[in-house]
Amino acid sequence: MAPSPNVAATNIRKLFYLTGSEHRERDAMPAAEGGLNGDADPNERTSLLHRITGTGSGTPYYKHENRAVRYPFLVLHLTWEILKTNYVNVLLVFVPVGILAGLLNWSPTLQFILNFIAIIPLASLLAFATEELAVPLGQTIGGLLNATFGNAVELIVSIIALRNNQIRIVQASMLGSILSNILLVLGCCFFVGGIRYKEQSFNSTVASTMSSLMTVATSSLIIPATLYAVMSEGKAQQDNIMFLSRGTSIILLLIYVAYLYFQLKSHAHLFDDPEAHENDNPEDQLLGPWSAGVVLVVITLLVAICAEYLVDSIDAIVEEAHISKTFIGLILIPIVGNAAEHVTAVIVAWKNKMDLAIGVAIGSSLQIAIFVTPFLVILGWIMDRPMTLHFETFETVSFFLASLVVVLLIQDGKSNYLEGLLCLGMYIIIALAFYVLPDDPDSGLNLGKFFFGGGGN
Repeated sequence: MAPSPNVAATNIRKLFYLTGSEHRERDAMPAAEGGLNGDADPNERTSLLHRITGTGSGTPYYKHENRAVRYPFLVLHLTWEILKTNYVNVLLVFVPVGILAGLLNWSPTLQFILNFIAIIPLASLLAFATEELAVPLGQTIGGLLNATFGNAVELIVSIIALRNNQIRIVQASMLGSILSNILLVLGCCFFVGGIRYKEQSFNSTVASTMSSLMTVATSSLIIPATLYAVMSEGKAQQDNIMFLSRGTSIILLLIYVAYLYFQLKSHAHLFDDPEAHENDNPEDQLLGPWSAGVVLVVITLLVAICAEYLVDSIDAIVEEAHISKTFIGLILIPIVGNAAEHVTAVIVAWKNKMDLAIGVAIGSSLQIAIFVTPFLVILGWIMDRPMTLHFETFETVSFFLASLVVVLLIQDGKSNYLEGLLCLGMYIIIALAFYVLPDDPDSGLNLGKFFFGGGGN
């Protein structure tokens, strides 16, 4: 059975993060074996790092009785332990460099690349802090917290773009996040898992529920696009589309709340993982609620700063690199925001934990489709920005076809490497299509003329 958001995220953290208890036991070993007087075996060598960070008796400074000594070293110790949770944290060096590039007005290309890379480890740390904070809050509140912050990077980038009236970036990043999860991530999971196992299985009931929700989300985009096509152009058309989008967004948010209640309360047994409760150990938690909250706030602020410079440099990138805003929002930004999540899902699929992989890939798509996107429409309403659910016809058709492919592949509750290749192939085809699709169709490449000579239109 697919685990709930809180249990799924906690399992991921246990699989790929070093726990604080392991390090506490390791740090305590020299004192326990050598005694308070340091009478250790002469053949044993204490590391230089341990001698620097601990007292002569072997007690680490972050456990010192003096608060003036303990708290600074405790902060350093926790910072080091957090940095060790994931190899991608090496990229954190790009965070100050990216911010510096924005402050000093370096070239837009450098600002975009540096902040693009900087957001990857920040997204990983944001997920880590969210899971640490969710553990002591219980399954219901923790699940809601995971659902809210699971796509925080995309949400922050989209809010900044919405404030700057970059509606195309907002819409493209939302659609791109969904497509990258249901095609790229799911395809990699099926393919990597299928290489190791001839066939993998997962909870078809949960997959069917998620497929139904995805179908509703797809319909919420098709209906505004269809209405736009059948109505004559004018102010009345725009007003009607806006009214429909805002009304639909409110309904989708209510459906999302009902889905959370269904998943976390009324039908939790369908999504729960009994093994997760058997393996729950409070000592595995590295951060307390207050520490996790502080880390969450700090990382969120850093993501907002980097996203600000990233969004501000997009217009210049479009002019210099001749890449459409749609391609940047639909392909590049989602890859950044979901990089850590993508790797995690693939690794758990390799370990044959397909329920967990499905929960990460499809669950994240649902959060974007029936929570984040409607929320941005309502936020645009408050900010007086023309954010609607009316996506371009080509984008809507691509979303519909991608959803159709995924629904057909997961409905039997089984997967193999060929199904993974189908998802990846579909994603690459869509990416190529959006690469050649300009923001202004009249200024795009005339491929008909390229292939068929002067007769192309």
